[in-house]
Amino acid sequence: MLRKLVFLVCAWPLGAAILPDHIGDFAKGETKTLAASDAPLYQEFGYLNGEQAQYTAPGKRFSASAWRLRDSTGALALFEVQRPPDATPAKVLALSAKTPDGQIVTYGNYVFQFTGDLPEQKDLELLYAQLPQLDRAPLPALAGYLPQEGLIPNSERYILGPASLARFEPRIAPSLAAFHLGAEAQSGRYRTPKGDLTLVIFSYPTPNIARERQAEYLKVPGTIAKRSGPLVGVVAGPVNPDAAEGVLAGVQYAGNLTLNEKVPVNQGLFMYKLFLNIFVLSGVLIGLSIIVGIGFGGFRILRRKLGKPGHDDPFQLLRIGDK
Repeated sequence: MLRKLVFLVCAWPLGAAILPDHIGDFAKGETKTLAASDAPLYQEFGYLNGEQAQYTAPGKRFSASAWRLRDSTGALALFEVQRPPDATPAKVLALSAKTPDGQIVTYGNYVFQFTGDLPEQKDLELLYAQLPQLDRAPLPALAGYLPQEGLIPNSERYILGPASLARFEPRIAPSLAAFHLGAEAQSGRYRTPKGDLTLVIFSYPTPNIARERQAEYLKVPGTIAKRSGPLVGVVAGPVNPDAAEGVLAGVQYAGNLTLNEKVPVNQGLFMYKLFLNIFVLSGVLIGLSIIVGIGFGGFRILRRKLGKPGHDDPFQLLRIGDK
């Protein structure tokens, strides 16, 4: 019985509603559950649940689809899969794109697709702020290492395991990628004078592991691999070597360093706070001295009144001028 209760408590939030009853002036109508269109792939991305609802307002209507993932990395992977080939970049959110009939965006571990008469951005921001179980972890830096020259728009795919590798670059074996070592990958299609090719950049925990993996990739006939730090860029299959080398030349790892920068100081405010602290400290010390002095003197007077001998030792006054 206890195990059933624990299961219900853990599972209930996962099925909690994502889309609210109202978004701005729009009211929610028919709602349905979004099932995973590709079960192995969605499971690898960490798909939890999804909804699709119709919203209406006087003279307006739009459809909202929402997918909830386990983390922001899974949301990035699903965003790249759901993004239409003809989408164009948008500046709404860090991961967002305009579609011919709306927009698709990623917010934390959620992916949203809106079609129709879109509500105002401030109403959508209110929707994002109220999302349950929101994960705002930073997006993986690997997504930014794909060379941009020759990259076919919207061809990027994030790879988290064997299922996504089989969908986006089946010529590379999962055992060769070694996901058990903590690998993740970002792929993209490139247009070159010698024909299109697919580049997959694998990220490994350490440069040493990447070096070992590069050696294994190079053992596969027709495969070209380049290592840069913990990254290994791989072009597999029968491709033109010169074209592959040209694309791989753009794979460059750049470590991110955080430097402690000097914070600008307002000199006037700094001097004001300095003198204020000095006066406060002086006042505290004077107050403590008065309290200690009164206490010590009162203690000696009380001892005398009680007839207890004090600690006053007799002394003799010597006048230096006396002869």
